[in-house]
Amino acid sequence: MTAHRRADIAGARRLVIKVGSSSISGANAHNIKPLVEALAAVHARGVQVVLVSSGAIATGMPFLDLDSRPSDLATQQAAAAVGQNVLIYRYQEALRPFAIVAGQVLLTAGDLENATHRSNARRAMERLLGLRILTIVNENDTVATHEIRFGDNDRLAALVAQLIGADALVLLSDIEALYTRPPDQPGATPIDTVGFDDDISAFQFGSVVVNSVGTGGAATKASAGRLAAASGVGVLVTSIDLVTRALNGEHVGTWFTPDPNATPTLTTASVDTTHR
Repeated sequence: MTAHRRADIAGARRLVIKVGSSSISGANAHNIKPLVEALAAVHARGVQVVLVSSGAIATGMPFLDLDSRPSDLATQQAAAAVGQNVLIYRYQEALRPFAIVAGQVLLTAGDLENATHRSNARRAMERLLGLRILTIVNENDTVATHEIRFGDNDRLAALVAQLIGADALVLLSDIEALYTRPPDQPGATPIDTVGFDDDISAFQFGSVVVNSVGTGGAATKASAGRLAAASGVGVLVTSIDLVTRALNGEHVGTWFTPDPNATPTLTTASVDTTHR
């Protein structure tokens, strides 16, 4: 059932949830446990769950004695190779009490540009979900180059939601909602709902943020929200602290209303890696 309103998330059959690096790594690694508890609760009611999780590079950094996100591609790839292994282990350990098995899917933009690879990815994920595996998706940072990267996992999450025909996409961040301008500025007010045909050009989302652990920010979430909504997938942007309320369909965050006339089919044009 496609979610046309926030409340419909509670009755969704297939959900994509995305969480960023800053929310589940470093000092915030403790957030993995409550996040997994929320995912396990919806999994228990029969929902098929895909978690798009950033954090491979950030998780690998301490093991390479790095104090900040590396700027060169080779070190980013090395950190991702180490961190992805640790990240999946942490998720699986948190899932163990619920007897839920995690499955890992690593994608590059090229996988979704190529029709054969895209079909293979869809088939694999459909089978994982059919087997009741909680599927964890990340960009394959170990082999991706600057030229073929998604740019941020908000966009990847939107494309995955399109790929598997999700009923809704939930983008988790460090703030409760999107604001009309950066929330630390005077006059900033939270945005409750964005219609699929609303003009949001007056909102000051700012540029993509590159911090010590990852990339992203309000601008990427707004862009991903519009992308998924245009393909018929409703999108909720809210805080990881509100994940349980969000998955229960409560009135939190910023809701992107899906286009009721859209056909949710992922195409090469949807991937559009030229913006990076």
